Amino acid sequence: MKPTYADWNPWHGCTKISPGCKYCYVYRQDEMYGSDKSSSEVSLNADFNLPVKRKRDKSYKIPSGTVVFTCFTSDFLVEQADEWRTEAWAMIRERRDLTFFFFTKRIDRFAECVPGDWSGGYDNVIVGCTVENQTMADYRLPIFKQLSIKHKAIIVAPLLEQVDLTVYLDSTIEEVSVSGESGAEARICDYRWILALRRQCIEKNIPFRFHQTGAKLLKDGQLYRIRRKFQISQAYKANINYRIGEDRKPVKERENI
Repeated sequence: MKPTYADWNPWHGCTKISPGCKYCYVYRQDEMYGSDKSSSEVSLNADFNLPVKRKRDKSYKIPSGTVVFTCFTSDFLVEQADEWRTEAWAMIRERRDLTFFFFTKRIDRFAECVPGDWSGGYDNVIVGCTVENQTMADYRLPIFKQLSIKHKAIIVAPLLEQVDLTVYLDSTIEEVSVSGESGAEARICDYRWILALRRQCIEKNIPFRFHQTGAKLLKDGQLYRIRRKFQISQAYKANINYRIGEDRKPVKERENI
């Protein structure tokens, strides 16, 4: 049975902290929809308590087994959300029947942001450490490797240059996921950089996923401008995802989520 998916954005807004933030999609979306708040202003969303909301029959609105993409219009570890995060963790703890997946550019804050009972990590939380260039990889990933997290992923997005992850790839990394940059001002992503990351993953037997092309993809000397609605499907059609089974052997490519 295929898993079901849900989005949970407990708060909205974020501050830019590194080169990958320059053309942040959250800022673009806020401008597109005429938000009356600054995108750098972090505020609670109305659906803050979505994971524990119930229907009239008292069952949870988000059904058991769902993968919940968490805080994709902010950063779960953003400083301005410190006062709300304890309650967010409590909801994650209550819904151990869900899998919560969040990305962060603030992995250096992780140790100070986890709840008291974190210990070796929660079984139902996947943490993706986001990097966009070699400098950020070499700063964030050594920190990431030392943290007690049961499920780890490396998110290389937006990929801004060729990146070598070799020294950071071991059996604790469950996936490396890569994408170019979206938006009218997107910086060019070279397909050779993507293939280089794929080779690194195959050599270390780590799952690899090319999840989005970005708006400007350079391939075989030609620059492709790809509309937003096709960026995920075109990445999937590249047919370069690499997955391994429980026995750590390669298996057929999985469906792109």
